[in-house]
Amino acid sequence: MAEASASALRVEHISKNYGAVTALRDVSLGVKYGEALGLIGDNGAGKSTLIKIMTGYTAPTSGAIYVNEEQKHLHSVNYARSLGIETVYQDLAMISELSVFHNMFLKRELLIPRTPFLDNHRMKREAQEFLLTLGVKLPSVDVEVSKLSGGQRQAVAIARALFMNAKILLLDEPLAAMGAREGAAILELINNLKKKNVAIIMIGHNYAQVLEVCDRINLLQRGVITYDKIVSSNSMDELNDIIIREYRIDQKQAESSAAADGANIVH
Repeated sequence: MAEASASALRVEHISKNYGAVTALRDVSLGVKYGEALGLIGDNGAGKSTLIKIMTGYTAPTSGAIYVNEEQKHLHSVNYARSLGIETVYQDLAMISELSVFHNMFLKRELLIPRTPFLDNHRMKREAQEFLLTLGVKLPSVDVEVSKLSGGQRQAVAIARALFMNAKILLLDEPLAAMGAREGAAILELINNLKKKNVAIIMIGHNYAQVLEVCDRINLLQRGVITYDKIVSSNSMDELNDIIIREYRIDQKQAESSAAADGANIVH
């Protein structure tokens, strides 16, 4: 097991090009066990591309990836999973018509010994026990996922990732389109996971929620990390200042471009 001070997952000088388009440029970040890193930024900033690289879905153009301080080539999602890396995407990747416990055991179902039949009793018991260890409360593990609330589905998706032995969890907008009460329950779950020494990278747009649960914040803008600090009482003001400054730069560029287009039309 890696030392507490070592990075669970670390990327250094990651760049990603799609032809002439640069999605990421010289990105370096890392997360330790028992820590939550908030990764924030506007749409198109490169967050999804970075997550795909860290989960083995796509390869970087350049740069290095380290898992437990050992350099690894994440050539596939399955290989990343074998190293304990799991991603929970916004669509949750669950089968709505199946029960909670069947989703927990999806693609690795347990069979009754010496028979081809599912051991539903054992899967139900193990799923229930595991959810309770995480503090996830559901009316029943028999209920279909489609009948759960958005927060409950998110909690089950996170629990399933950990049930598959994930030690490094990448959460893609876990609080999207969620009410305050359900959002608070997910934040509590994330805090519980930190206490269980899980390393978490959380993508989010709601800065207040990210700052509430994360220990450090990285701001990704146009493929570059522009802010990397431990969360403090000043974090919100600092981030707002950066966003406002970026907005003003964009406005000036847009105005300059419009003026240049106008001048070309006149000529």
